[in-house]
Amino acid sequence: MTLYDRLTSLMNPPERYVFTGEPFWDDEHISSQMLAAHLDPEFEGASRAHAFIDRSVEWIASVAPPAAYPRLLDAGCGPGLYAERLARAGYAVTGVDFSRRSIDHARRSAERQGLAVDYRLQNYLELDAGGPFDAAIMIYCDYGALSTEDRRTVLRKLRAHLKPGGLLVLDVFSPRAFDVFEEGRTWEDHPHGGFWRPGPHLEVQRRLKYGDDVTLEQIAIVDEAGAAAYHLWNTYFAPEALAAELEAAGFAVESLHGDAAGAPYADDCATIAVVARARHQA
Repeated sequence: MTLYDRLTSLMNPPERYVFTGEPFWDDEHISSQMLAAHLDPEFEGASRAHAFIDRSVEWIASVAPPAAYPRLLDAGCGPGLYAERLARAGYAVTGVDFSRRSIDHARRSAERQGLAVDYRLQNYLELDAGGPFDAAIMIYCDYGALSTEDRRTVLRKLRAHLKPGGLLVLDVFSPRAFDVFEEGRTWEDHPHGGFWRPGPHLEVQRRLKYGDDVTLEQIAIVDEAGAAAYHLWNTYFAPEALAAELEAAGFAVESLHGDAAGAPYADDCATIAVVARARHQA
């Protein structure tokens, strides 16, 4: 197969939620780039800008006060940007993430600051973090990056880790964000390296809509070693659809917001955040 054939094959539109299997979260170069993006206080990419995170933690502490909800689980904690702030706010925090580099950074950072955060290197689809917890968060629209079945799995795991009456704070992209998503194809030459590779490479990206609620950022990288592809999926939720998934997993939505800092919800909001309560199980 020629390189052209390989690239053409990689860029064929896949079936919905098909992933390529490339473990980029633990790739030595890509994970270092992701960590740098997380830690950039102004960058809106791997994490939100740090000023927003400060407001978000204040809001979380207002809806789930640490005095009433002392044990908190941060699912997809990354390098600990939320976990550290929540620990300083008075929570006993357990953070779970699949990126070894992020967890290693989070542990070192907590140790330097004298913060007793329990960080665990785990896939939250296989969550086994102890508990039970009084509250849990899954922030920065991680939930919508999962397939339908994986979303069911992670909600079951979170519900099992929460006490009856415990709170879950979750955010997703909204229909408005889907509406402004633009399909298209671009390519970039990176002669001196970039996010995906340390050396020269070509990046081809296609942006596709699937139905009226799913998008794909399909990225192919060509370098001297060959070609590889990455699929970045997002699901977009109307409030009713998100509530239905939560309720099927044993949660009841208590409040709806425009973002994870508690802004009022409106139809033109790019995100939706919910506070949901774990129901008592029969």
